[in-house]
Amino acid sequence: MSSVGSAPPAAPPRVPAPARPDAPRARPRPLRLGRGDRLFLTVIVGIPLLALLVFVWLPALASIGLSFTSWDGIEPSDIHWVGLDNYLEIFTNYPPFWPAVQHNVVWLLFTALLPTPFGIFLAYQLDRKIRFTRFYQTAIFLPMVLSLAVVGFIWEIIYNPDNGLLNGVLNGAAPGHHIDWLGDPDLNLWAVLIASAWRHTGYIMILYLAGLKGFDPALKEAASLDGANGRQTFLRVVFPALKPVNIIILVVTVMESLRAFDIVYVLGGGVGSKPGMELLSLLITDNIIGESSHIGYGSALAVVLLIVSLLAIGTFLAQTFRKEDQ
Repeated sequence: MSSVGSAPPAAPPRVPAPARPDAPRARPRPLRLGRGDRLFLTVIVGIPLLALLVFVWLPALASIGLSFTSWDGIEPSDIHWVGLDNYLEIFTNYPPFWPAVQHNVVWLLFTALLPTPFGIFLAYQLDRKIRFTRFYQTAIFLPMVLSLAVVGFIWEIIYNPDNGLLNGVLNGAAPGHHIDWLGDPDLNLWAVLIASAWRHTGYIMILYLAGLKGFDPALKEAASLDGANGRQTFLRVVFPALKPVNIIILVVTVMESLRAFDIVYVLGGGVGSKPGMELLSLLITDNIIGESSHIGYGSALAVVLLIVSLLAIGTFLAQTFRKEDQ
């Protein structure tokens, strides 16, 4: 018998009905940006795009258009349409062109075969936590921090034919030897390549070292347990796993080789290609801002260099992405 005044029994909790499989799901409401957010995004995105348009795309399109003209760069009214005459002149009757192409190819092969692998080797060694690794990283990367004027001054001291460091060492070992490293057409390109490799090695080392910091060390341990030595571990485990970094390094190497200009300009003494140091970039500068300006001719050379660069990089990237899709 229930007691008088007892509370009524509590109602059982309501269990929500299971959702129907075919019931439409509620779409999340789109995020609405405030006026200040839209203004901030417009400034952040718009300013770089405007700078890219003004300082890159418009000059590039203007160069393509001027490559079909003859102009001395003074009066716009003196611009005359010549069609493909500039390109025909470059390929058939411009003596420095083919030596410059040859030197750019030599620059590419030298950079790809010596400083780039050496920078990767240094990065792999420094990633092994050796003593004084921070000091070694700073010392090797230091040339990339210095300005080109300072780098050129350092190597001018080394290559000075009268009292340079290199000739001083050679005279100490074999008195009477006097070599003009930057004046001899058979040596000056190789001298500049060594100076360029001094800078390029540190750059590649830092890029590859950054990739190695994100590498899973368990893969190295597994390869070690399987009996692989250090060289086998790098070639069969580390190097294939860092394929994105390898692509970046290869693209950087090709671009640095094709547009090589700065260090040659500094060591070569400014405008005017020395015999033995002709490069496509220097020929462009000579024709545009040299003593006698040939804007149309220099623009045609710039278009040739642009096409070669796009073909080299585009072909490699197309093959790389095609292999990944397979």
